[in-house]
Amino acid sequence: MLKLTLRLTAATATTFALAPMALAATEYPLTLTSCGHEITIPKAPESVVSVGQSTTEILYALGLADKVAGTALWINPVLPQFAEVDAKVERLADNAPSFESVVGKHPDLVVTAYEWMIGPQGAVGTREMFDDSKIPSWVMPTECVGKDNTQSMDGARTVMFDPELVYQGITELAQIFDVEERGEEVVADLKAREAAATEKAKALNLPDNVSAVFWYSSADIEIDPYVAGAYGVPGWMLSTLGVKNVVDSAEEWPTVGWETIVTADPAFIVAAEMNRRRFPADDIAVKREFLASDPLAKEMSAVKNDRILSMEANAMDPSMRSIFGLEALADALAGFDLSK
Repeated sequence: MLKLTLRLTAATATTFALAPMALAATEYPLTLTSCGHEITIPKAPESVVSVGQSTTEILYALGLADKVAGTALWINPVLPQFAEVDAKVERLADNAPSFESVVGKHPDLVVTAYEWMIGPQGAVGTREMFDDSKIPSWVMPTECVGKDNTQSMDGARTVMFDPELVYQGITELAQIFDVEERGEEVVADLKAREAAATEKAKALNLPDNVSAVFWYSSADIEIDPYVAGAYGVPGWMLSTLGVKNVVDSAEEWPTVGWETIVTADPAFIVAAEMNRRRFPADDIAVKREFLASDPLAKEMSAVKNDRILSMEANAMDPSMRSIFGLEALADALAGFDLSK
């Protein structure tokens, strides 16, 4: 079974193209609106707690590891080039940390990738709770622009994910910490990689009927799986590469019956690989065994022709890794025989 390896090389992680010109320093106090919530940053933060792997890796890419007082909510191992700096950062929890553990680090700022962590019904706390503690809380714009989080934990997108929102998030964090030039370097590298992956896929001239499904996990291996909706990161990947998503739901991760998926008969399947073990199907080996043995699933052409790819789960959520996932998927498509 083919496995996508999503890795940003150490060279590109530490050396980006130079910014075209010096940027003005951030003027403080800095007032921003983050997911509808106004925050004021009095000075460049000396310490930050990051609830979410994606925001933590962005901080590392910006050269801010020494400012990170604690992290939480990890799904995959840290990107290899950040392993050394990450080892020095306290992990408050592998999943949701307590409000008390976050506040107990006395950070100047708290950042997160998810409103279900810090938001109206936040598992960690609400924006107002952090306001009362005099700690500004910032949420990635990917979580609220073109997205409705009121009906479910994962939310539903009203428009397709746009990587510009990841770039906006990187730029805002760079501004908050007064490292704008570094932010421009990171964004420029990611945009170049996105463009190259897109061009590679266009050059393949894929047939119009090529389709796919992204399988994240299942609460139980015998019930309907959580698969990627039409407008999330996987939907964007497929659309960008000229592939149809067999799931048309606006939800980020709806449950869809295997009967429906088998009937659609996707040309290939992308299965999430993660360290998390909330559900049995979080384990990629469990996913593979199911696809190979289930009477329905094993009849799909993707299974019969070994077109099952594994991708790190964190690349399926808005993050820098979304671009790396796009790259890896474009590379995989180039090696596929889609005639069967």
